[in-house]
Amino acid sequence: MESPRLSKRLFRCYSARVQGNSRVRTRGDDTRERLLVAAGEAFAARGFHATTTRDIAATAGMSPAAVYVHHESKEELLYLIALEGHERTRDLISAAISAHEAPVDQLREAMRAFVTFHVEQHAMARVINYELVSLDEGHRREIDALRRAIRHEVQSVVGRGVDDGSFDTPDPKMATMAILSLGIDIGRWHRVEASWPARRIVPFYTDLALRIVGSSA
Repeated sequence: MESPRLSKRLFRCYSARVQGNSRVRTRGDDTRERLLVAAGEAFAARGFHATTTRDIAATAGMSPAAVYVHHESKEELLYLIALEGHERTRDLISAAISAHEAPVDQLREAMRAFVTFHVEQHAMARVINYELVSLDEGHRREIDALRRAIRHEVQSVVGRGVDDGSFDTPDPKMATMAILSLGIDIGRWHRVEASWPARRIVPFYTDLALRIVGSSA
C-alpha cells in the first residue's frame, strides 16, 4: 500500500504564521514544519484518533518530547494542517475565477484547480476533509467558515452562469455541493499505485462538473 507523502511546500510553519512570513526562518521553524508534515502523513495513514504523538515523532525522526516542545497538542497539528489546506484551496479557486470573465471559463478553471489539488495532494485532502470532527469547537468554526467561503465563491459562479444562460440547473446550491463533493472524495479513494493518473482524472472531473450544472459549452 502507498505510504502517504505530504510536500513540505504545502506548509507555512506555525511561527511564521503567527509572527509574519517576512522574518528569517530558524531551526525551530524547520522543526515545526517537519512535525506538521509528519503529522499529516500519520493522520492520512492511520486516522487522527489512531495516531499517537509517538507516531508523529517517529515519522519526523524525532523524540516524542519534540512534539510538545513545538506544538501545544496533536489537535493543534490537525488544525494547522486543515487551515493550510483550506486556505490553499480557497486561494487556488479565487485565482482561477479571477483569471476569467465568463462563468463557464471560471467554473472550468476553478474545478481544474480544485481537482488537481485533491489528486496531487490526496493524502492531505484525506486529512483536511475527513478528520475535521476531531477539531475543537473554536478551530472547527474557523475551518467551517473557510469551507462556506469556498462554496459561496463557486456557487456565485454557478448562479451567474444560470443568469446568463451558460448553465441550466434548477438548484445552483445543490449543484455546487455536488461538484465540490466530487473533488473532495478523490482524497478518499485515490492511491498513486492503483488509480488513474492526474492527466485522466482532472479533465474527466472538470467535464463532469460542467455537465452537472447543465453547461451549454
